[in-house]
Amino acid sequence: MASKVSKVTAPRLSPVSLEDITDDPAPDFRRGERYDGVRYSRAAADGLELSGTDFAECEFQGVSFNDTQLRGATFRDCILSELYAPVFRAARSTWRDVQLNNPRLGSAELYETGWQSVRIDGGKLDFLNLRGSKLTDVVISDCIINELDLGSASGTRVALKNCTIGTLDLTGARLKDFDLRGTDFRTISGLGSLAGVVIDDYQLSLLAPLLAGHLGVVVL
Repeated sequence: MASKVSKVTAPRLSPVSLEDITDDPAPDFRRGERYDGVRYSRAAADGLELSGTDFAECEFQGVSFNDTQLRGATFRDCILSELYAPVFRAARSTWRDVQLNNPRLGSAELYETGWQSVRIDGGKLDFLNLRGSKLTDVVISDCIINELDLGSASGTRVALKNCTIGTLDLTGARLKDFDLRGTDFRTISGLGSLAGVVIDDYQLSLLAPLLAGHLGVVVL
């Protein structure tokens, strides 16, 4: 029997390299400002209004953004480690060449966002709302996500590796090279939008009853 040939195009990630950054032990974040080449350690920006703020080549270590308004904000060439926010509000924000290490987020409101060359490594997210977002070259690995909403989102070259997902909603999503192999999930909604998703044999066996129900197939 001929061996299987993979036709999946893997995400293309640009490495994030931060040089010549300065430490700011007591940041004074302001809405709409640009912050460039700064390291923030154990800072708290809880509850601030930071819509439209631009962060470029910044490093965040243990920073709390709980209930901070980051609508329309931009993160470019940034590393965020141990990001903390029971409520993370960043709708319509832009993430480009970003690495998130071990985030701890409750409700992550990231709908209608743009992600390009983004990596999430580890961490736990209760609800990740990416509805209507555009994801290109994204890797999420070793992460626990209770609910992942990708309704009406577009995803190209996206890989979820060794993740645990409770509920995955793909309703109306447009996907290409969306790799779910090696990830555990409890249930998937939006089965009509599975085109472009890559799964393994074990995942197919889990999906079989759901697909049969979706197609109206009676299995006796």
